[in-house]
Amino acid sequence: MNLNISGHHLEVTPAIRDYVAEKLGRVKRHFDQVIDAKVIMQVEKLVHKVEVSLHVSGRDFHAHAEEGNMYAAIDLLADKLDRQIVKHKEKNTDHHPEDAVKRQVSGV
Repeated sequence: MNLNISGHHLEVTPAIRDYVAEKLGRVKRHFDQVIDAKVIMQVEKLVHKVEVSLHVSGRDFHAHAEEGNMYAAIDLLADKLDRQIVKHKEKNTDHHPEDAVKRQVSGV
């Protein structure tokens, strides 16, 4: 997975970079076909904003989070992105296994 992290009005420290990589690693647990992730972090007065664009095979995901602390914003963002990935994965799975058994038995 290509991970591109940039900051607006913020220096991206190695600690923040590692924390983002760790949190986005949760996404790979659910969906291992992640191609590219672009993370933009910015600070406006007392509000820390994080947004991510995640490119997977066949779909793009986008999430945005705002908090008073950068680490809390990253946690919130990871939770939002995780929910989107799980929902997408559930939509793509076959929820009718009995139809698959009927097709195998009948030879269709």
